[in-house]
Amino acid sequence: MKKNLSNMMCLDLYLSSLNTEEYKAIKHDIIHEDTKIMPLLCWDVFSQNYFKTLKQLKRKQDIVKVKALAKKLNWSNNMDTIFEDKAFEAIIITDLNQSILWTNDGFTEMTGYSKSYALHKKPNFLQGEKSSADAKQKIRNGLKDIKPFTAIITNYKKNKTSYQCEVTIFPLFNTKTTHFIALERQVV
Repeated sequence: MKKNLSNMMCLDLYLSSLNTEEYKAIKHDIIHEDTKIMPLLCWDVFSQNYFKTLKQLKRKQDIVKVKALAKKLNWSNNMDTIFEDKAFEAIIITDLNQSILWTNDGFTEMTGYSKSYALHKKPNFLQGEKSSADAKQKIRNGLKDIKPFTAIITNYKKNKTSYQCEVTIFPLFNTKTTHFIALERQVV
């Protein structure tokens, strides 16, 4: 499919460079009677679908990576249930002390911080002046209760701009809780 699309795009570029006589001379070699010509009306339509598909593939790849980690660490959680119907941009996995052990690329896209910068830091490095004490307390209580919960907190990107972040946190366990996973997205 990818190669065919690339070939079609090259053919389109070539054909668009021909004058009328040149086109008429080769038309019979490239267009068959059963061929339906459907022009691409708008690159926006194509690119919108392309980027939507790309986003879906990244999401699936992130879930596969988390499932591989779950298998390696023998987590008993049903990972499909954790990700089912959850909108997220960033995934953060921490140990029990909230030290970041893994993030996806969406974390970098959302915050501007690299994965390597975030490793071994606590997620509260994203908090700042506008991060409410109530939201911080709700997160602390949720982690202490070791139950899934959702909170919205004001976080800060690397460039110092604030954003509202919806955080859904799940404890991860085998015989006991060993880690936490946070699914995060920017909300308005």
